[in-house]
Amino acid sequence: MVGTLTSLSLTGLLSAVAIDAVHLRGVTDDSSFLLDMSYSINTQGLLLAGIIIGALGVLDDVTVTQAVTVEELAVANPGYTFRQLYRAAGRVGRAHIASVINTIILAYSGAALPLLLLFSIGDQDLGDVLRNPVLAQEIVRAVVGTLGLIAAVPITTALAALAATRRTPPSDPSVSARHRKHVNSLLDAAAHSHPVP
Repeated sequence: MVGTLTSLSLTGLLSAVAIDAVHLRGVTDDSSFLLDMSYSINTQGLLLAGIIIGALGVLDDVTVTQAVTVEELAVANPGYTFRQLYRAAGRVGRAHIASVINTIILAYSGAALPLLLLFSIGDQDLGDVLRNPVLAQEIVRAVVGTLGLIAAVPITTALAALAATRRTPPSDPSVSARHRKHVNSLLDAAAHSHPVP
């Protein structure tokens, strides 16, 4: 939970900085225009909230899986130090985050495909395309979400490894079977690509 909140806070901070740096107003379609003009809603704040909510679902998956991975490694290897737990779980986390980032980029690209096609057909310069607020907003969403996810793995791994090395409990029965199965498949994949010392 702490890993999720920390990563989400970092994602929110990066989002706010990026929105300000790129001068995004959050008005890119009829709905946001109507909210901005008719209801005087802060569309920049709405854009920020949308980025944070969008990142939360993926962050939750990554951080919970990472925390469970550390826990399972600690139970399987009670003699592991903080450093050993961090390194072993970090390898699993890198494999997981690579697939999640691919999913995010493909999802954003798929959603923006008609827009990208319009720019391609319009034969515009890359600079003009990147200055378009609709595309700039999607780029900010993808980049900030990806950076938040990349940061989530080491943050959550460190917090979970610190907690695991301070206590040596038996395996927690409250952890859902779905997460255990997911973690076991990630551990198998990581073991085949990078054996744990």
